[in-house]
Amino acid sequence: MVEKNGYLPGTFCWFELATSDQEAAKSFYAGLFGWTPNDTPMGPGSFYTMLQLRGKEIGALYTMMPDVKAMGVPPNWMTYVAVADVDASAAKVKELGGAVMAAPMDVFDFGRMVVAKDPQGAVFAMWQARSHKGAGLYGETGAACWAELQTKGIDGAKAFYGGLFGWEGKTSAGGGVAYTEWQMPGTGPFGGGMEIQPDMGPIPPNWLVYFMVDDVDASVAKAAELGAKTCVPPMDIPGTGRFSVLADPQGAVFAVFKLTAAS
Repeated sequence: MVEKNGYLPGTFCWFELATSDQEAAKSFYAGLFGWTPNDTPMGPGSFYTMLQLRGKEIGALYTMMPDVKAMGVPPNWMTYVAVADVDASAAKVKELGGAVMAAPMDVFDFGRMVVAKDPQGAVFAMWQARSHKGAGLYGETGAACWAELQTKGIDGAKAFYGGLFGWEGKTSAGGGVAYTEWQMPGTGPFGGGMEIQPDMGPIPPNWLVYFMVDDVDASVAKAAELGAKTCVPPMDIPGTGRFSVLADPQGAVFAVFKLTAAS
């Protein structure tokens, strides 16, 4: 098991699904990845569901608030980045041309968070850990393993995230499409970024979460049985692995990935 007891500031640390049907989402992801849901009361008739894999928390899901749905926000996976100081990072977001969606807030004694938007419109969250360090498993079967920025301005994204987190974006043109890998001093690549291509349709800038699986094709077939839609059919990334992009039955988009043994 690739267990995690904390995250380096600037790296991805937590993944959270906002959904329109909490019970259906719990059933879907339990069937696909074997996650065990653990509900924690948030208020009258409201629960925050921790998602566990082999006894470790790897993410969470909750029901979207009515006012958020009224704004036309679809079900989505949120990517959290670890930071040392949420308030200072929120101020930096504004300096760099991004936006803070709501003021930084404490989440009991678990940590402090803020949701932000980069200058191109991709939404992400930042987490200052206290008692909750983040996902207890990362980069293994059934857990998150990568996050990818899909944007309409990769050069602007490099400047923004470089200024905010110290990321260095290294771009290559393998496979005919330029792809950027994010890394920092002391880390290998831990995320990616790419320009939204015309054949991808009218999608907004976003962060896409990848979950590791043992067999991409089998996982896609299982997801289809459980009611998911295939957005990008299984395909190989030469020298890297195989992936597919899916939308769960409520419409939240995510990817599955299998690393090539020689990678």
